[in-house]
Amino acid sequence: MVWRAVFRSIAALPLAALLAAPPVSGASAAVVHSLEVRGAIGVAVAEFIESSFKQAEIEGASLIVLSLDTPGGLVTSTRAIVKTILASPVPVAVYVAPGGAQAASAGTYILYAAHIAAMAPGTNMGAATPVSLGGPPGSPGDAEDKKKAPEKATPAQDTAMERKVVNDAVAWIRSLAQLRGRNAEWAEKAVREAATLTADDAARENVIDLVARNLPELLAKLDGRDIVAGGRKQVLTTKDAIVVDIVPDWRSRLIAVITDPNVAYILMLVGIYGIIFEFWNPGLVLPGVAGGISLLLALAALSVLPVDYAGIGLILLGLALMLGEAFTPGIGVLGIGGLLAFVVGSVFLYDPSIEGPDARLAWPVIAAAASSAGVLAVVVGMAGQARRRPVVSGQEDMIGASAKVIDWKGQSGRVRFRGETWNAQAATILRPDDAVRVVGVKGLKLIVEAVTSGG
Repeated sequence: MVWRAVFRSIAALPLAALLAAPPVSGASAAVVHSLEVRGAIGVAVAEFIESSFKQAEIEGASLIVLSLDTPGGLVTSTRAIVKTILASPVPVAVYVAPGGAQAASAGTYILYAAHIAAMAPGTNMGAATPVSLGGPPGSPGDAEDKKKAPEKATPAQDTAMERKVVNDAVAWIRSLAQLRGRNAEWAEKAVREAATLTADDAARENVIDLVARNLPELLAKLDGRDIVAGGRKQVLTTKDAIVVDIVPDWRSRLIAVITDPNVAYILMLVGIYGIIFEFWNPGLVLPGVAGGISLLLALAALSVLPVDYAGIGLILLGLALMLGEAFTPGIGVLGIGGLLAFVVGSVFLYDPSIEGPDARLAWPVIAAAASSAGVLAVVVGMAGQARRRPVVSGQEDMIGASAKVIDWKGQSGRVRFRGETWNAQAATILRPDDAVRVVGVKGLKLIVEAVTSGG
């Protein structure tokens, strides 16, 4: 009996030690990946989000928090982000923060796509209408339409193409609302009427899930919430989670810069100008190198932007016509036509009906580019005219000029040429005061010949 009791006590020791041992620090702590998106939604943002989501899945994160502050962006990039969120096996919380931030236009779709939609106090969302289709807000046409029929004065409802784009956007955002169990009626209103909501109103209207002042408060409120992500139900344990900040690398930052429509346009023009100057003055090297790099970067950016090739053609035609005007004497028809083609091509370079209001060039950029193209044409024209002018200095200018013999002996002597005394030589014997013509220059000696009576 005694031995049996001792044996039982020894066997129970490991279990007692296991129960009494404190939990290993961090062994069960959840890991939350936090990333920020500030500014317009573009190609670089979509790639950054996709790579960050893959990293979160590989590292076993229990939640991804996407802090958002955006005025809108490209439609294709927004769709890519929404697809990434919907396919993510890791729950995604889109958090509009900090105070003063917005989730306008494209940001509204991203917010609706999230497993958890949250906003900080003092933020707003909405205005998801593709406004670029109907022209700038407050235009005279808009004001006149509102006077005639205020109840029908909704943006982007005039043409079949505009109705098609708006209806597609409505169907898209309603499908996201139904998927996440959010207010689909207000979502449609945000697209058709550019409606907006504050954070508190959005929570009251069942557009978002909660309002949180900061990230720690957000994680505390999400603790214990049931989420379905990647086809399976998950319970969030985020109260004491370890937050890992994910930042874009240099490649993502570079892509974000060059894929801006205005930057890509400027890079294309710099590339064209650089190559033109290199061909005009071979051997300068710098214009050719800078132009080649700029043009390659522009082509890389244009490959992911909604480029209308007719716009590129008009820009190139405009440059060619302006350069043609510089070399062709006329009344300016080529120059004016080239300037018009350049401006029209710049306006039509991107198709905003595909990508939304951010896929267009700013008018100041177009005006500056058109001015630079005009200056380039004038400079090249002046250079061409200067090359066609007769030489006015150097040995080339001396050939054929007249001189007078001062003294002569044999086949050499001295001549007066343009007020100066020069040593000279000739194939014939000359006399003082004979008129001669310069036919060559050999060092500091002129080669002359006599001017005949017929010459």
